[in-house]
Amino acid sequence: MNAGVLQFGTAGLRAKLGPGPTQMNRATVRRSVAGFAAYLRQEGAVEGGVVIGHDARHGSEEFAQEAAQVLTGAGISVKRLPGLSPTPLLAFAVRHLGAAAGIMVTASHNPPDENGLKLYPAGGAQILPPQDAEVTRAIEAVGPLSEVPIGDDGLLLGRDVTDAYVEAIIAELPPAPAGAGDLRVVYTPLHGVGGDLLVAAFAAAGLPTPEMVKAQAEPDGDFPTVKRPNPEEPGTLDLALEQAHGGAAEGSSSGSDSGVDLILANDPDADRLAVAVPGPDGWRVLSGNEIGVLLAVYRTRHWRRDPNDGLLITTIASSGLLEQIAADAGIPYRSTLTGFKWIMDAVAQAGGRRLLLGYEEALGYAVSDVVRDKDGISAAVAICRAALEARLAGRTLLDELDELARRFGVYATRQLSIELDGDGPQRAAAMMRALREAPPALLAGRAVKRVEDRLDGPPPHADVLIFAADDVRVVVRPSGTEPKLKAYLQAVEPVRDDGVVPAQARAGTTLDALTAEMRGLLQ
Repeated sequence: MNAGVLQFGTAGLRAKLGPGPTQMNRATVRRSVAGFAAYLRQEGAVEGGVVIGHDARHGSEEFAQEAAQVLTGAGISVKRLPGLSPTPLLAFAVRHLGAAAGIMVTASHNPPDENGLKLYPAGGAQILPPQDAEVTRAIEAVGPLSEVPIGDDGLLLGRDVTDAYVEAIIAELPPAPAGAGDLRVVYTPLHGVGGDLLVAAFAAAGLPTPEMVKAQAEPDGDFPTVKRPNPEEPGTLDLALEQAHGGAAEGSSSGSDSGVDLILANDPDADRLAVAVPGPDGWRVLSGNEIGVLLAVYRTRHWRRDPNDGLLITTIASSGLLEQIAADAGIPYRSTLTGFKWIMDAVAQAGGRRLLLGYEEALGYAVSDVVRDKDGISAAVAICRAALEARLAGRTLLDELDELARRFGVYATRQLSIELDGDGPQRAAAMMRALREAPPALLAGRAVKRVEDRLDGPPPHADVLIFAADDVRVVVRPSGTEPKLKAYLQAVEPVRDDGVVPAQARAGTTLDALTAEMRGLLQ
């Protein structure tokens, strides 16, 4: 597609709101959906129609209506989710209803002046190559927008799909442990649309209703209390942390008796989950990798079938610890390119094995394949049950992480994100080209022993570079959704006789050195 129109990117379109062919507006939605409709008709994939959902961002309801009218105008039936819908619910609905496709109007955790469309083919997983290129060609072939037929708004669904979703995600998880007591949870949907669905899921799972961060409880496309509605960004959880700190019992350091036990946050479309836990030095926000391995331990602990029937998946940008957990449990493991479309493609290629966990370090988790995309609601239920099980054993989630470190070593990770002002994609391409031409010879003082360029070799190809030395690894790639270049750093440090904390400190020192080196290379 030429640079004069909005580009089809990760699973769909995402851009700033505004007039013109490179921004999100009714005209770009009409063109894009008309192309998608033409693609579906060319493929003969219209039976079951298209499910549409939308979040609370500016323009979302309007864009959802436009999409529905374009599809019905093309002779394709439309079912619309009621009210404001999280992305996991839309992904579930595509499969549950046997739809030909789904469209979610959202820009997930992007800034408030942006919006987008996520496209899901039949089955409810994100669109994959070569389908994305075929959709792009169909969009390019759309003629004058005034000639695109316009129909009605489609059929508005009731709560049946929502109820089915809640029932399905709870059924996939082990029963709640008896005798562990209740959890006190502070929760924020970050002005997004996950709150009602999470409360319903907690009720069905037998978990107490979480304490909402009131200032962030209602959907608001301005996201007035945060700089960016991304739970990965520093400061985004400040209000939740303040509320949890204020709710802790006097003299309680752990929060596990009469204070708050967990802080949970979904991003605005509820496909991501952030977690914070109380520790001896105050609240600690867990990394995406820490949450991922905790969920892996929880899921594998309860897997009673043949281990070869299970499956654990993460991405090349995530911690290498999941591979160690999988090997120890005898459960097959896969590593994919970054993005949940690749995780779910690995599930589809796995010969009927059941997904126990798929995750990416950017706070995205699937604790089953009931939803074939990341799902911050079911992951929230799972992490709460994992915390209850730890309590029943006289432990905490931090204790679980320490035990993993003693068994497998400290896997310390960090993300370095380089903001790209101006023409982000072109700058990212130039920076990646420079890194290919002059790769690092040393990483934190260790000789680089492996360089992997994912543009070469067997498909799928991606603009990703991997550098590895003894016990350190760096993965570099452009972001698929934001004007950033990202480097994912890992340092592995064995736990010696002096314990976990000194090992963490040594790994942190290595990460500091890696951060300085990569920041210098990526400027």
